[in-house]
Amino acid sequence: MALIVHKYGGTSVGSPERIKNVAKRVAKARAEGHDIVVVVSAMSGETNRLVALAHEMQEHPDPRELDVVLATGEQVTIGLLAMALKDIGVDAKSYTGWQVALQTDTSHTKARIENIDDERMRADLAAGKVVIVAGFQGISSEGNISTLGRGGSDTSAVAIAAALKADECQIYTDVDGVYTTDPRVVPEARRMDTITFEEMIELASLGSKVLQIRSVEFAGKYKVRLRVLSSLQDGGNGTLITFEEDDNMERAAVTGIAFDKNQARINVRGVPDKPGVAYQILGAVADANIEVDMIIQNVGSEGTTDFSFTVPRGDYKQTIELLQQRQDSIGAACIDGDDTVCKVSAVGLGMRSHVGVAAKIFRTLAEEGINIQMISTSEIKVSVLIDEKYMELATRVLHKAFDLGN
Repeated sequence: MALIVHKYGGTSVGSPERIKNVAKRVAKARAEGHDIVVVVSAMSGETNRLVALAHEMQEHPDPRELDVVLATGEQVTIGLLAMALKDIGVDAKSYTGWQVALQTDTSHTKARIENIDDERMRADLAAGKVVIVAGFQGISSEGNISTLGRGGSDTSAVAIAAALKADECQIYTDVDGVYTTDPRVVPEARRMDTITFEEMIELASLGSKVLQIRSVEFAGKYKVRLRVLSSLQDGGNGTLITFEEDDNMERAAVTGIAFDKNQARINVRGVPDKPGVAYQILGAVADANIEVDMIIQNVGSEGTTDFSFTVPRGDYKQTIELLQQRQDSIGAACIDGDDTVCKVSAVGLGMRSHVGVAAKIFRTLAEEGINIQMISTSEIKVSVLIDEKYMELATRVLHKAFDLGN
């Protein structure tokens, strides 16, 4: 008998019929003798509806009260799933995040998990119950309802699996595993049987929507065995995210291609080329809790330099306004940007032992007339910033260039 954590996303529980299908899947696993904990998201589209309601009340909703509103989405799902299980003869009990309790810090809408009390869950499992927990939410150290940010249900599931020392955490979604790239863009994309945690973290951070990056980091930190499966079809082993490198890893320089539209470029032009100028620019951005990704600095003439970096597209306007307010103190000649860019990345452990990967990427894009605006690299990835209109073309040609369909 194994202890398994199931996690179902919004699409998987998007209707009463789908919730009943989840109940049947859980019941089957329970009938096989496994102890099951289920973590669920809000029904598809529900969180967006709640956010819209909040914005009708306040242009910038109070974070504490927004968490109170958003947490109701998952509360509906856990109750409905518990009912569906009871209806087919499976004893189940639902818990909100603060009933578990999943303890977090006080950063409303972006809370970080600090501790999980597993006593009630273990007692229910020992009594033969299926435990159902609301994902995405917890309780802060001040006793307030908190949420973990969009995609936080994955993180909840992995954290609970770590706390319970579960044998496996199975993430059920609308795809049957992790692919070499998005099959909606490249029909030849191939599902991988296994992928390493290092590669999955890179893919998740670079735009792959299969898993939320915090959940992968959490799984890696606490050595949680993680598997991605489809909730919309039966059978299949999905993709196992493993700590061990496959024997074939060295033969493939690139494992997958990721892309991300959620990018905007900020240009701070003509600033004095002196120590501390980067901090003057990025320190203000960091203080506003805006994440910076790619960075490039070009030294110009007459003691000036141009400084460019990328931020999430939703933070583009705020970042421009923030820096324009500080333009005189920074000493910039001009501050502008572009929110019609995207990032395309190649990821693979094989890059450690293969030379020429970056050159091949640059040549492939050049042959298609795609201009590279910025470049970022690590030991196992190469990312390029390009015009958004070339995103799908770049993904297709790079996928083909590295023969990822075979």
